[in-house]
Amino acid sequence: MSTIEVPAEFTLARKNKFDYSNVSRWILSHVRPYWGIMLLLVIGAIGNAVLAVVVPVLTGDAFDSIKDHMDTSVLLPLALTIGISQIIRGVLQFGRNFGAELMAQKMERDIRDELYLSLLGKSMTFHNLQPVGDTMARSTNDVREVNYMFSPGVNLVVGSFMFILMPLFFAPTYHWSLILTPLIFTVIYFVALARYLKQLAPITDDVRATFGAMNTHLSESLDGIEIMKGAAQEEAEVDRFIFNAKKVRDAFVQQGELEARYIAMLLLGFAFAGGLFHALLLYQAGMLTVGQVIGYFGMLQLLSFPTFTSTFAYSQISSGISSARRILDLINSETHLDQNASGTTSQIRGAIEFQNVSFKYPSGEIILKNISFKVKPGQTVAIVGQTGAGKTSLAKLINRTYDVSAGAVLVDGVDVREWNLASLREQISIIEQDIFLFSRSLNDNIAFGKPGASKNEIMAASIAAQAHDFILDFDESYATIVGERGATLSGGQRQRVALARAFLTEPKILVLDDSTSAIDSATEDKIQRAISNAARGRTTFIITHRLSQIRWADLIIVLRKGEIAAIGSHEELMQTSEAYSRIFRE
Repeated sequence: MSTIEVPAEFTLARKNKFDYSNVSRWILSHVRPYWGIMLLLVIGAIGNAVLAVVVPVLTGDAFDSIKDHMDTSVLLPLALTIGISQIIRGVLQFGRNFGAELMAQKMERDIRDELYLSLLGKSMTFHNLQPVGDTMARSTNDVREVNYMFSPGVNLVVGSFMFILMPLFFAPTYHWSLILTPLIFTVIYFVALARYLKQLAPITDDVRATFGAMNTHLSESLDGIEIMKGAAQEEAEVDRFIFNAKKVRDAFVQQGELEARYIAMLLLGFAFAGGLFHALLLYQAGMLTVGQVIGYFGMLQLLSFPTFTSTFAYSQISSGISSARRILDLINSETHLDQNASGTTSQIRGAIEFQNVSFKYPSGEIILKNISFKVKPGQTVAIVGQTGAGKTSLAKLINRTYDVSAGAVLVDGVDVREWNLASLREQISIIEQDIFLFSRSLNDNIAFGKPGASKNEIMAASIAAQAHDFILDFDESYATIVGERGATLSGGQRQRVALARAFLTEPKILVLDDSTSAIDSATEDKIQRAISNAARGRTTFIITHRLSQIRWADLIIVLRKGEIAAIGSHEELMQTSEAYSRIFRE
């Protein structure tokens, strides 16, 4: 089986290898490991359909026995035969339904697992550009639609297909010409079905896309609800949501309109009328008995099942394929970063060099231009500049959150692209201004980067980050559950927990991205001492506007519009750089 290797930051080995070349092969590669379940489904469908024919055939035999011989003694054996056959049929139908549902649930589990691992392996560039709401729609609703594609979708399609075959196989046993009606029905049925599916595919694509757009807006609204309420824009956002919901409704209505125009039911009526007329002509010519006419018409009744289910079942399959296509597009989205599992894994000393580094986003916006500087192990570097100067982007090139567009970033003389990505990032800790905490206990949040940390290690890191005292003030201390994104903590508390998390991992390179901006002046001195202690023996980058933190840096880099405007120590820059000295005057 051919597969396409998709670049990813991190990948985990899985027993099953899936084919990503197109949506059909991807679905089949998910089905293949469960061929035994599919076999159960098919055997159950065949047995169910064959035993369904028993009822009209034996009913016709009963009519002939009574009409021709007035023999009622055969009725009991025929009734028992029908009863036993339908019990067996029920068991087989249970096997078919159970197999389809088991297949659907296993596939949903596998796809969720596969998609989650794929999303974790995507670069930050991907996640910055991909709307969270749409990702959530694909990860939840679209995956569920693939489940429904198999149960009831494929289950009903396989079952109904077997019912279509039954009149073709058994009707000629009465008279060879009786195959004409079910044959004509089958041909026109599949021609109409092909046309229906061709028209349905773009509509179900639109249904899934509009649902994703609505979910994107919902996610953004909830994330920005504080801003929305602060600006009194609830009514405007409701109008936007109604507009998006109307597009979803219109797409579903369009799908329903197409389903309503599907001619299968009309075709079934013609089949009943034509088949019965044909059978009666043969009866009149003495070529069929009454019982055979009844048995034949009973066989035609089996066509009701595929006709009734076709609209729903094939719509479900079309929706499932549209959803599978959206999931596969997400999985196949390139990240342009790779794990480089065979790369350098040695312990970092902390020497960093930027060699003519330029960086731009996929949109083409240039962020950094021709950045060059060297940092010795253990030095502290302050990066200053106006908002939008590229300070954070520069720091994120060190751990390959982003990759350079030109030039190279070296850690200990090795290009970061030549490092094993996991090894590189395990030894670099970045504390950002927008602190993210998980909705877990304080203990788990601090130990996130080192899950096996002891209580003493966690407490020591908290003390170093000046977080221990306020944690003890909570009723459950370190077991206190913080809200989503740490909403139950103040800004200063969140930042101190993040500092404790960084201190616990003992990184060789520490990046503090304006990480003390939300800390009050009374706490700042304590945090400053903690940062000073943490900086000893490791290379530290500080992105800050606080002059007290800039002064004691070994190297200060002044960025202006993505370029280095000045570089040197505090004393040197105060004498030689107008841009730097202006920062202190302001």
